[in-house]
Amino acid sequence: MSMDLRSQCTTFIPDNHTVSPAAMFQNMADWCKENQIGHDIYGQGDFLQAFEAKVAALLGFEAGLFVVTGTMTQPTALRIACRAKNNPVVAMHPSSHIYLHEGQNYQLQNWFSILPVGHPYQPWTLDDLKAWPDDIAAALYELPMREIGGQLPSWDALNALKAHCREKGIHLHLDGARLWETKAGFNRDYHEITAGFDSAYISLYKGIAGLGGAMLLGRKDFIEKARVWTQRQGGNVVHRTPYAVSAAMQFDQRLAQMPALFQRTQQLYDILSEFPQFTPNPAEPHVNMLHLYLPVSAKKATVIRDQLAKEDQIWIGNPQQGALPNQSFIEWYIGDNLLKMSDDRLKAILKKLAHMFSA
Repeated sequence: MSMDLRSQCTTFIPDNHTVSPAAMFQNMADWCKENQIGHDIYGQGDFLQAFEAKVAALLGFEAGLFVVTGTMTQPTALRIACRAKNNPVVAMHPSSHIYLHEGQNYQLQNWFSILPVGHPYQPWTLDDLKAWPDDIAAALYELPMREIGGQLPSWDALNALKAHCREKGIHLHLDGARLWETKAGFNRDYHEITAGFDSAYISLYKGIAGLGGAMLLGRKDFIEKARVWTQRQGGNVVHRTPYAVSAAMQFDQRLAQMPALFQRTQQLYDILSEFPQFTPNPAEPHVNMLHLYLPVSAKKATVIRDQLAKEDQIWIGNPQQGALPNQSFIEWYIGDNLLKMSDDRLKAILKKLAHMFSA
C-alpha cells in the first residue's frame, strides 16, 4: 500500500531524487562509453581497482575492497580483527546496525560477542568503553549514528577514543555507512576523520546514490584476508561493474554537494522552529539528517501520511513508533529533494501537517 502511494507522489521531502531504472542505466551506459569502462572479472579489473584505490586514498587507507553488501562487510572485518587477537569480544553502541538489523549473524555463526557500550540515545565515549572491565579485541564506531538521528560525538571525544584504542591495541573499526555526511558536520577533511581507525566500511548507495554495494578499507594484508572471507560467504560475484559504475560516475558530484546539504539542514532547523508541534533530534544539526518527532502514534501518523499522499501527492517518509504511546518519528535525510524545494513550499507543507496532526 505505502509503496503504491509513494509511487503516485510528485513531491518528496526526505532523500535524494529517485532516478528511474531506464534513466540510471542510460546514464551508466553513456558514462561507460565515455570513459571506456571494462567489466571486472570476479573483482579483478582496471576500473574497479582504480575506484577502490581512489576511495582508499581519499580516506587515508592502504587498500580498498568492493563488497556486495554492508551486512557482509562489517562482520567480516570484525571477525578478522578478533581472530588476529584470539579474542571474540567487540564493543559497539546498542543502536549499531550489526546489533539491531542483521539477524544476529555474528552470534549464530559464532564469530564474536558484542558488548553494548554507552547510553542508547547518545553517542558513546571513552568513559563508556572503560566502564567494561573486559579485554576487548575490537570496537565499532558509527559516524554518524543513524538510529539516534544522525548524532556525532564531539571531535575531542572521538580523538580520545582513537588514542585509547591505539594504546590498548583495540582494533577500531568505522561504520561509515553515512561517512560522507560527516565532513560538513565536523568541518574536517575525510582523512582527518578516518585517521586512527584501523578499518572502515562505507556505503556506495546511501549518500552516493549508487545501485548498491559497499567498500572495506584498511591495511593491504587486512584487505587480502577480507577478500578471501567474502569469497567464502558467496560474495565473489562475476561482475561488480554495475554497482561500482553507478557510484563512481557520480561520486565526486555527490561529495561536492554535501556542504550544501548541510547548509540546507541548518535552514530546515530554522524553519522547524516556527512549528513547535515538531521536535527534531538532535536539537541542533550534526549532519544532513535528523529524526523529526511527531505528537501522535506511528499508527495515526501513517494514516496522516497516507492522507497527504492521496490528497496532495506529497511524501513525508515512514513513521516509526516513539517511546511514548502518542509519539512517533520520521527519519529525514536532507538530499536533493529538500535542497531544491523553496522555503515557502516547505513551510506550506509543514503548516498543513501541523494542522493535520492537531486535528
